Amino acid sequence: MSDDDLQALGLLQDPVRRSLYDAVAARGGEVGRTEAAQAAGVSRALAGHHLDKLVEAGLLESGFRPQERKGPGSGRPAKVYRRAAGERVVSLPPRDYVSLAAVLAEVVDELGAEERAERAARRAGRRLAGRHGGGPGEAGEPGESVESVLRGRGYEPYSDNGALRMRNCPFHVLSDEQPLLVCSMNLALCQGLLEGLGEDPGRARLDPRPGECCVTLSKTNED
Repeated sequence: MSDDDLQALGLLQDPVRRSLYDAVAARGGEVGRTEAAQAAGVSRALAGHHLDKLVEAGLLESGFRPQERKGPGSGRPAKVYRRAAGERVVSLPPRDYVSLAAVLAEVVDELGAEERAERAARRAGRRLAGRHGGGPGEAGEPGESVESVLRGRGYEPYSDNGALRMRNCPFHVLSDEQPLLVCSMNLALCQGLLEGLGEDPGRARLDPRPGECCVTLSKTNED
């Protein structure tokens, strides 16, 4: 954890900046000032000021959207914003679970224990479902949807033609280092979650898109 992390995340305490950041993140792509302002319920000028502050802090990135019409009278290119690729982590006192997880992933790879890791991940998914009301005798909200549970775990799910896709991979750093292992464990985790919530685990499948989680939940197993 660095001072820059604390300062950057401290900006999100402002409700306007948090609303604008959420509006950009929810789109999963480029968002113009007018779109962000409307989503946050503020003026375009105020939105532009706060969006640029979020860019300065490294929470957002900015660019310009090419004009459809070229030549005189076409106007200036529209400024657009998207969520920054970097991560910000705050822990008091500082912890480093990612490094330990990377070591454990390397051990699994060296031992050839991928199937055992997948089984463990599936059990973890079932336990997660139990904490959210999916298992008998467990605490949690009864009937909580898989979308709600995934949102609470940082996956940022959204609907896409009946399927449930996730804008964010909570294991992004590890998946860059050990993509096959981490993605297969992520899939098993989601399958265990579905199973624990009483849904068809076959809905979860690997269907990666750039910049998104590798797992997709189809509407039905046949989709």
